[in-house]
Amino acid sequence: MKILVINCGSSSLKFQLINMDDESVICKGTIERIGSEITGGERNILYTKTGEDQVVFDKEVPNHIEAFNTVKELLTTGEHKVLDSFDEIDAVGHRFVQGGDRYTRSVLIDEQVIADVTKMIPLAPLHNPANLQGYQASLSVVGPDVPQIAVFDTAFHSTMPPMAYMYALPYEYYEKYGIRRYGFHGTSHKYVSQRCAEFMDERLEKLKVITCHLGNGSSIAAVKFGKVFDTSMGFTPVDGFMMGTRSGGVDPSVVTFLQEKLKLSPRQVEEILNKQSGVSAISGGYSDDRDVFANQNAGDERAMLAHEMQAYQIAKYIGSYVAAMNGVDAIVFTGGIGENGFWLRAKICSYLGYLGIEINQAINQKTVKGAEAELTMPSDKVRVFILATNEELMIARDTKEIVERKKKKK
Repeated sequence: MKILVINCGSSSLKFQLINMDDESVICKGTIERIGSEITGGERNILYTKTGEDQVVFDKEVPNHIEAFNTVKELLTTGEHKVLDSFDEIDAVGHRFVQGGDRYTRSVLIDEQVIADVTKMIPLAPLHNPANLQGYQASLSVVGPDVPQIAVFDTAFHSTMPPMAYMYALPYEYYEKYGIRRYGFHGTSHKYVSQRCAEFMDERLEKLKVITCHLGNGSSIAAVKFGKVFDTSMGFTPVDGFMMGTRSGGVDPSVVTFLQEKLKLSPRQVEEILNKQSGVSAISGGYSDDRDVFANQNAGDERAMLAHEMQAYQIAKYIGSYVAAMNGVDAIVFTGGIGENGFWLRAKICSYLGYLGIEINQAINQKTVKGAEAELTMPSDKVRVFILATNEELMIARDTKEIVERKKKKK
């Protein structure tokens, strides 16, 4: 079975074609700057056929339908093609960010799903419209006979108990507007928690695991016996701890103070919290962890402060989740920073001595992105892992399961 995985942003489309017979990636790529003019030789299309060098070129892509047509061209024509026809694709799996409390698992997309996701746009105004555009573009190219599956970022977190997901606001706001903690990065947390159980040769249903997805956007999840018990991102992805450009949790009165003091609109404050805060704001404009680390090594005090704050806040979340689950068996680092940021991993773990954690610094410093490693000993009470996330494979697995289930019913 060949499954095409699609992850659409407002101006981008990422894709992978996966052979689910052995879960191997046939090819992958990214199309950026959709709807924008391409000037100055910008390279907005990246494509890699497994086993070959990456191909990079530029092309104006006015909309997502044209982007999907470009994917079709890449896969079926030219010297780097991997398919004789798009008819070889058995299903398409789409990443959808917000499924609310209605969609607690991946589903076959139909008119009802589209209507529901459309209604949820106010809960994810930047993501859900782009996800819907990706589906419509796919439908226009592959046609209605190819199954298309929605895999929701929020679904894995749907097992949280009310005491974890409710906010202490008037209850009617939850009933009328759906204001609650939803959590995000669920596909990543699901994948690495399952991978962690494989490493430990245990069933996930017997483990208490804390998964740390650390990147420009970051979140932590407490996974108790295979189900999410709590997670750091909340009603939106800005909640939690400081990220590349996001503030993480702040005193809500800061928002009203800024509105009154600087005469700002809600949208302007939202812009500050999402795009002008976090590591970038503290370090002096650097949101890429590599730049922050380089400046830190050069003696920049603000870069050091940004990293210190980040590690401290993450360690606090881990500690709170240890308490919430009444223990922990494993802690997992994943994501761009989680897999690359050896300094941050070491600093976070330095706060966790009370758990008996003492990581192998040599292994920690030589581990690179995409690698998998254990930083503790198998005999340790609490084990620490670096595991590469694979959201695309998780989407493909869910897609395959739904398609096969549908076939059995016929």
